[in-house]
Amino acid sequence: MNDRERFLATMRYQPRDRAPICDFGFWKETIPTWHEQGLPKKVRWGVTGKPNTTNEFFGMDVFDRALNVSTGICPVFEQKVLEDRGETRLVLQWDGAIVEESTTHSTIPTHYGHTLVDRQSWREHYAWRYDADDPKRYPTDWQEKKKEWQTVDGRTEPLIIYGLSLFGRLRDYMGLENIALVPYDDPAWFEEMVATQADCFIRVVKRLFDNGAVIDGCAMWEDMSYSGGPLLSPGHFKQFLVPHYKRVTDVLRSHGVDIIWVDSDGKIDDLLPLWLEGGVNCMFPIEVGTWGADPVKYRKQYGKSLLMMGGFSKRILSGSKEGIRAEVLRLTPLVEEGGYIPFADHRVPPDVPLENYMYYLKCAREVWGKGVNLKPLGRVYAPKPIKAVG
Repeated sequence: MNDRERFLATMRYQPRDRAPICDFGFWKETIPTWHEQGLPKKVRWGVTGKPNTTNEFFGMDVFDRALNVSTGICPVFEQKVLEDRGETRLVLQWDGAIVEESTTHSTIPTHYGHTLVDRQSWREHYAWRYDADDPKRYPTDWQEKKKEWQTVDGRTEPLIIYGLSLFGRLRDYMGLENIALVPYDDPAWFEEMVATQADCFIRVVKRLFDNGAVIDGCAMWEDMSYSGGPLLSPGHFKQFLVPHYKRVTDVLRSHGVDIIWVDSDGKIDDLLPLWLEGGVNCMFPIEVGTWGADPVKYRKQYGKSLLMMGGFSKRILSGSKEGIRAEVLRLTPLVEEGGYIPFADHRVPPDVPLENYMYYLKCAREVWGKGVNLKPLGRVYAPKPIKAVG
């Protein structure tokens, strides 16, 4: 089987040669750290199977080849450095947020200000950027891409439509504190912003379907939970978001797209049943966290109606080899049942030794992959010994 066939069979609980062997990615510091631990210097992070990418080196299957259209704001804001502060700098981001970011290490930037602050700024700077007919949303080689998207003959990787966000992008545009107040202070405006995003996505994806595109899955992004629970109350989620998720997922399913996942960090337990109600049937990347999320528990709770990806604790990856193998074996019955693709919960941090990661891959390829039709695994080199001084 190729990557596409294996992915679809797995997520539809159909027979397959083996489970997909995948990953979500790595922190920016991880690959340079691993270079010092024996990873060839030429290897760079990349999620395709192209030469010298991590996906190619680690022998990963591809589950998320993106269909290159834009479903968010278009055009994006011109990114600018507004002030250099030495170890930090103020930046106007592509989404209109003004953030203070570190110049020395990778971290989530701190919001400093926002272009979106009220109804007027929404209509002046954002609403018009959701014009689904803007030609800049679509590739310049539209006719060639249409031919590529219309056929599955020769397609070896799943083709995924990315981009829908009903809450997460608004949070980024306005900042968490500001967007948290809008459903209370101006619910009609909140509804308008949510509906605008859904309308744009539906119109874009309908254009693709009208032009014969065959799409294998849909990826949404929200990041709307933290360690204690959701950033939007379940009541507001059900009131404002679920109806628009239903609109979107109804269109997708009417064109055969039955694998629809949402990427959200944090403790998602209170929102998970509402996503399912809205037609979103896959959770990604199942962040284990300090709250102990567990794919095995979710399957017992929701049955086969819930598809999942992720859920292998990065803390276990940074621990002992015995712990890594034990977790691989613990998840194996769920992997073999189908509807689940395991990989590290969120991106692999630099405190995971390369030796541990290679051992994890050895176990995964042996137990989940059964040694069948596996892609080649790159060779790790021993670090050069440090020469004594004097």
